[in-house]
Amino acid sequence: MEYEVVIPAAGQGKRMGADRNKLLLEVDGTPIIVHTLNVFEQDHQCRGILLAIHPDDRAQLEQLLKKHHITKVTSMVDGGKERQQSVHHALQHAKEPIVLVHDGARPFIQLTTVQKLVLKAHDTGAAIAAVPVKDTIKKVLNGVVDQTIERSSLWSIQTPQAFRFSLLMKAYDEAQRTGFAGTDDASLVEQLGENIQVVEADYDNIKLTTKEDLVFAEAIMRKRRT
Repeated sequence: MEYEVVIPAAGQGKRMGADRNKLLLEVDGTPIIVHTLNVFEQDHQCRGILLAIHPDDRAQLEQLLKKHHITKVTSMVDGGKERQQSVHHALQHAKEPIVLVHDGARPFIQLTTVQKLVLKAHDTGAAIAAVPVKDTIKKVLNGVVDQTIERSSLWSIQTPQAFRFSLLMKAYDEAQRTGFAGTDDASLVEQLGENIQVVEADYDNIKLTTKEDLVFAEAIMRKRRT
């Protein structure tokens, strides 16, 4: 089942405390964004990668694509001020009936998970990667525990998130029309009243957000080499 993937990559790494786009920082000697792109570069079902970038990063990203032999990037569009705008810009260039949206800062997604998501999205319209919550979750008000939340039905949501293109574009167009700001792509589809299927991923599929996450990333790389 063929698909395209949108990767928003226009962030500035503020929470990472970096002086540049965090995706250009290196893990195991290679920029984070290259690790992420290589996952889809190696998947014969991926027909194209649509990158939403910051204009200041264009020249460096073009050099990285050439250096690391990344050939599936079919579009590099300027992103917006927010992630939602960046994804919407990139979607204008999509051509395949199934489209994924994946965080550039999640370089450890497994191809088996990607393939399950694509099939589920084809069959049902929308599917997202997630893992069951392991920690006890409490609702806290003004520093005091208000409620302990039953965690058996709680999942921590990741990316990729996979959709029929027509459904996702409809959701983005409607969100733009109404001014709705979602916390992820699936939340925009939920606003249309559509069901979202969950595909269990794995706990290695972390998002690299803080400096501490880079330590975890190096550990995951070492584990995968053994």
